[in-house]
Amino acid sequence: MKKLRSHTVGIESDDVILFSDYEDGGEMWTGRGQRERRRRIRFSEKFKAVPTVQLSPSLWDLDATTIMRAEFAAEAVTPGGFDLVFRTWGDTRIARMRVAWIAIGELSELDDWDVE
Repeated sequence: MKKLRSHTVGIESDDVILFSDYEDGGEMWTGRGQRERRRRIRFSEKFKAVPTVQLSPSLWDLDATTIMRAEFAAEAVTPGGFDLVFRTWGDTRIARMRVAWIAIGELSELDDWDVE
């Protein structure tokens, strides 16, 4: 469990289009095997420490004739941002994907001292 030592908690969220491969015959729609899309997300303000990040698909536009195989991950999470990662494999065909995310963590306060 992550315990927040501060009463100053920050919550930031967004909804981003990760890809739209249907229109231009992109790899997620036409490809086979291992495929990955990655996007660096930067927070509008840095958290005091590494926040907790939750991802959720907000739009799935899939081919109905193949099995849906997918993985969402928040990787390389730092106080300033994270990598939003989507992976698929096999014969899965995905036309479009939009992902909602939320980050929750401590924010710095005016009373914080950075003494080194």
